[in-house]
Amino acid sequence: MAHVLSHWATKVLAVFVASRIVTTTILLVVASLQEVSDRTGDHPGLIEFSNIWDGQWYWSINLGGYPDAIPRTEDGDATENAWAFMPAYPFLLRIFTLVGIPFPVIAPIVSLLFAGAAALVFFRLMSRFLPAGSALFATALLCFAPLSTILQVSYAESMHLFLIFLALLLLVDRRYVLLVPVVIVMSLTRPSGLAFALALLLHLVHRFVTRARDPFPWRERLEVVAVGLLSAFAGVAWLLIAWAVTGEFTAYTDTEFAWRRGFGVEGHFLPFAPWVQAAQFWFGQWWGIEGPTLVALAAVAVIALAAAFAAFLFSPWAKRLGPDLRFWLASYALYLLAVFFPQSSVFRLLVPLAPALGALAVPRSPVWRASLLVLGVVGQVLWTYGLWRADVYDWTPP
Repeated sequence: MAHVLSHWATKVLAVFVASRIVTTTILLVVASLQEVSDRTGDHPGLIEFSNIWDGQWYWSINLGGYPDAIPRTEDGDATENAWAFMPAYPFLLRIFTLVGIPFPVIAPIVSLLFAGAAALVFFRLMSRFLPAGSALFATALLCFAPLSTILQVSYAESMHLFLIFLALLLLVDRRYVLLVPVVIVMSLTRPSGLAFALALLLHLVHRFVTRARDPFPWRERLEVVAVGLLSAFAGVAWLLIAWAVTGEFTAYTDTEFAWRRGFGVEGHFLPFAPWVQAAQFWFGQWWGIEGPTLVALAAVAVIALAAAFAAFLFSPWAKRLGPDLRFWLASYALYLLAVFFPQSSVFRLLVPLAPALGALAVPRSPVWRASLLVLGVVGQVLWTYGLWRADVYDWTPP
């Protein structure tokens, strides 16, 4: 019995269960404050409250799949539709819904199970670089993080995190062949294949440069190249699938663009433009800045943000995580910079940067660690109340 209680998995699961008690309590309290909206009824129960926002899209996909044609306005602009959401999560849930378990019941349970599995894999990943105590604290930061509410609702994030952590663990352990199925499913759960392909490219270059002190056999070189090409293809596979089904090459990108029109963004997708466009919108909306000053301020803000993140990656704490995790953090951040339009979902889109929490777990000060956990819980309250709770006609999806 003592051995079981001291086992690393028991400790991780104890932390995870404690965090879910806290998060579930927060969800129940916020649900009791929820009024009738376009998302819920008045004071919804936990199941109803856990299946709003994108969960309603996943529910629709689970029941009816994807449209054969992109719905468009009279002007030809794509409207919001199911092609924005990848299939692995809702199709996995068909295993349960086809035998009669309702989607709203099973979806949060499956998400919760994936979250627990993600916590276990995350601890193993962190333990490759940190002492056991620090790895466990990094896992606690993951479980109590401001966005950890998302891990137990009908979103694909917990499944995606599990696959990311597993892929990174296999990469760190250099088990390249086993990456193949993980990368494929991961890329069809949430957009991540292109970012992981870049991380593999950086891994390849790093191993080649350091081959004198760390042998890099030809077999492993070919494996890395093959998995990298597969990841790159998987990163665009959903775009190609949408094209094949609808007959429109830009079906997926047009669909994604539909969510940006509410922010005054028109035209077509242009890589690396969204963050500047978003900065222009927010600075112009709230501060009333216009013209060249607005463009310059937006560009400076984006560059400063990128520079701050780069400085973090080269900090002593982040260096403790080794090169491969930092390659992933840099690659995914670059991917977001290239394609994502920052709005209320930006916090959720940052969740795959969770390995960075390992850097915050390096200091052992009890005050530091307690403060981070308290801030995480406070962040959960603010995010759940401010973004997950829906106003009457809410335009700020979490």
